Parts: sequence; C-alpha cells; structure tokens
Amino acid sequence: MPHNNPATGTVPAPDRVDVRGPRVAAWITTGVLVLVLITASFATPVAAVLIALQAVVFALGALYGPRRSPYGRVYARFVAPRLGSAPDTEPVPPLRFAQLVGGVFAVLSFLGFVAGSTVAGAIFAGFALFAAFLNAAFGICLGCLLYPFVQRLIHRSAASSDAPAPSR
Repeated sequence: MPHNNPATGTVPAPDRVDVRGPRVAAWITTGVLVLVLITASFATPVAAVLIALQAVVFALGALYGPRRSPYGRVYARFVAPRLGSAPDTEPVPPLRFAQLVGGVFAVLSFLGFVAGSTVAGAIFAGFALFAAFLNAAFGICLGCLLYPFVQRLIHRSAASSDAPAPSR
C-alpha cells in the first residue's frame, strides 16, 4: 500500500518499488556493460575491473533490494524527485532475483577475463548486457520472468524433501 512522502509524492510500500527505478538502473547497467565490452577489445584487465565493480552492484541489489542498491540510490536522489509520484509499482523479490542472475553473469565474465579468455568474458558480459538493455529499453525483465519458475522449483523441491520416504 503506498504512503505519502512530501519529498517525492506517493511512494510504493517497502515490498514494491516505482517501476521507473529499475529501468533507470538498467540504463546505467547497460552503459557500464557497453563500456566493459569496448574496453575488453583493447584492455582486458580494465574490463575485468569494470565487470567486477558491476558484479558488486548486482550483489548489493540482490542482497539489499533495488532501493538500497547503488543505482537505486542514484535514482532516488537525482531522478525520482524530478518525476513525481510513481505511476505503477512492481514487487521487490523478482527484482532481487534478477540482480542475482546479473551477478552470476558478471562473475562468470570476470572469471573469463581473469583466466585470459577475453571471448568468454565478453560473451558473459554480452548476456548481462542483453538482459539489461531489454529491461531498460522495453521494460522486459528476464530475471523477473524467470523468478516464478524458480520459486515453483524451490517449493516443489522443498515439498518433496519434506515428504516421508516410501516404505518397502
């Protein structure tokens, strides 16, 4: 349920966020990942540092949620006050899962660069870039779309492990 905030107007409840925040974060991520790929073509160690920093941003987003992630803070401080109240909100858990997925791709990219495989590093950075750009440009969050399926698998797995073993 939204509550009133005099600084920004109506803001989402703690378990929901303004849909524009993750899109702004996705645009920033897109820019960083494009920079990673460009840099990888001439300075792989610099690309490794950049993707490592992006991996940290993803990890913070997965751990603390979109509001307390670095890019979420940029949105809240510099963008949201200029936009007014949120036209729509979205739930936080799928966004946190999406950040986890992005983090996995960023870590795999980092490992590729560190191992000396610019191609592997670029491929995984490219996967992350594709997902970030899809969210930024079209509002399609791949991690968010995967979230319900993963939840079902987790619940199904937990239910089957709680079931008593069949007797013989």
